[in-house]
Amino acid sequence: MTWGHGWMVGAVPKLRADIRADRTTSGLRGRALRLALISALVPLLLTLVQCGKAPDPAALAANSQANVQVVNQTVAKTNRQVTSGDTFEDRFPAPQFGERFPSASEGFLQRQMSDFSPKRAGQQQPEQAPYKVASLAPQAPYQRPPREDMTTLVSMKSSAFPYFGNNPASDAPFLNISKGDRRGHRSYSGRVFWQDETYNDNRVLMHVPEHFDLRKPGVIVVFFHGNGATLERDVRDRQLVPQQVTDSGANAILLAPQMAVDAADSSAGKFWQAGGLKRFMEESANHLARLTGDPNSARAFANMPIVIVGYSGGFLPTAWSLEVGGISDRVRGVVLLDAVYGEMDKFASWIESHRSGFFVSSYTHYTARRDRELMSMLRQKGISVSEDMDGPLRPGSVVFVETGDGITHRDYVTRAWTRDPLKDVLVKMSATPSLALTRVAATASSASSR
Repeated sequence: MTWGHGWMVGAVPKLRADIRADRTTSGLRGRALRLALISALVPLLLTLVQCGKAPDPAALAANSQANVQVVNQTVAKTNRQVTSGDTFEDRFPAPQFGERFPSASEGFLQRQMSDFSPKRAGQQQPEQAPYKVASLAPQAPYQRPPREDMTTLVSMKSSAFPYFGNNPASDAPFLNISKGDRRGHRSYSGRVFWQDETYNDNRVLMHVPEHFDLRKPGVIVVFFHGNGATLERDVRDRQLVPQQVTDSGANAILLAPQMAVDAADSSAGKFWQAGGLKRFMEESANHLARLTGDPNSARAFANMPIVIVGYSGGFLPTAWSLEVGGISDRVRGVVLLDAVYGEMDKFASWIESHRSGFFVSSYTHYTARRDRELMSMLRQKGISVSEDMDGPLRPGSVVFVETGDGITHRDYVTRAWTRDPLKDVLVKMSATPSLALTRVAATASSASSR
């Protein structure tokens, strides 16, 4: 009895602990089963109440089978969790007020929707769905990339050179020097320039700003450069003539023919000839039409107003283009930049007969005497002359501007009465509706530093 009693006494605490463990396990399993059944049956009952009719047997069977699977999975999971040493409350905290366990159908929907929800860092990614859902966010419409300025060199038969005609000043052949098969021109200074080096470049610098619009009123700027210049090194890169046209915001394009190449010579070449400017503008119209991608625009370019700008030695082709060019009525303005070295009668004649255009001559001490002589000629004809560039340019405006000693002749295309004088002229033209020139918003390049 003592042995037995001792066994009984020692076994009672262990038996009671086992019974409590079994009851705990059974209770947990029962609690999980009850919660799973309730969560599965409540949505079904709510559906029946809302629909007000008997359930479909097939749907009920399918739903029951899904609920049985959920119950079995829940019980199995509970068994694994309990036997692992964690409590049920640790693994499945009781739902708070207003919360419920999702039904089988809700769980499936949540799993589907989770494919399109943002994933947290480190979260395992589910298998990709076999289809993609289109975004409902507004998409930006496709836009063409902005067109850039177009600047190019084009060979033209009607450009200034090569030229095999006469020099109108002497009515003698322009190429008045020969050395074997080589021919050249002796300039007024007595220096000889050879045709194959100095008078053989027929290229024209064409520049179309990105904002140019052929549908709006516009103008063609013809720029005659001075002595000792090339189109690339001087007109484009040093004097920034194309950039000034763009920065003005004016609806304008640029044509700059190569004159004598890098030489101290002002010869006008084909612009000495009657109709020379007209032929040049007609050929340019076809090239501009191709350059802008619209072959049908050649006629519009062929009738567009012209502004001629002559710098330094460019006075000679400017004067002869006004005198014999054949289209002086298309010329709406003339700008001379330290360029009145002669031909005053030709300039005075054009000013007097074209009162709808404007004339601007800015000068340093190099040309001051001839500019004052031209002013006197015009006043004698009863033409009013202004000596500042403060106001807008209007039809009939005649302006002479003397610049101070700090302004150099070499830099005159970029610094005369103001910085970038060609840009200033085009801006002032645009401010005058009667000159029929549209000005558009300035481009980003106007803010570029120089």
